[in-house]
Amino acid sequence: MTLLNEHERQQVGEAITRIERDTDAEIVTVLARQADDYTYIPLLWAGLAALLVPGAVAVVASWLGLIAGFGAWSLLLVQWVLFSLLAVAFRWPPLLTRLIPRRVRFWRAANLARRQFLEQNLHRTEAGTGMLIFVSEAERYVEILVDHGISQRLDDSEWGQIVARFTAQVQGGRTLAGFLDCIEACGERLKVHLPATHERNELPNRLIVLE
Repeated sequence: MTLLNEHERQQVGEAITRIERDTDAEIVTVLARQADDYTYIPLLWAGLAALLVPGAVAVVASWLGLIAGFGAWSLLLVQWVLFSLLAVAFRWPPLLTRLIPRRVRFWRAANLARRQFLEQNLHRTEAGTGMLIFVSEAERYVEILVDHGISQRLDDSEWGQIVARFTAQVQGGRTLAGFLDCIEACGERLKVHLPATHERNELPNRLIVLE
């Protein structure tokens, strides 16, 4: 998975600068490769398989009379070998993604989005006008978080359609187009409900990338 190159990141920064000329909102964009390394997921699934598969095979084989004297040590050896092989195989990114429940992926991504809101000081703007546009590519997750100065003028439901469209673009591999469309759509609403009252730039106008 390749995150946006330098030229594409610059386009995102320029889009933020254009929008902030017409609004008091402070927009920060964050693009993460993934929200978590999920190291426990391969171990969990490999452990479950190592517990269930050898036992099931031994039971079926004994019923069919195919295995005589299938001992505890033999079963333990099969479990160790199976666990080791699957723990490695399940770390393959395309397979790992399928093993992670959707709820877990989104929960991890949502937690990272909220941490970024704080780490990027979006809660410290002069009038509480911070806005975070957050994307985690591995989870195909998009979220918009705003501070009280924006939420008092725009209901959170305003962002739902924008997030849905952006999510579809990320899923289709069009992350740059998604950022540009999202920033433009947010800007159209912000300049109406939170127009610029004075020139200021409290936060950096650039795409923050979390590798």
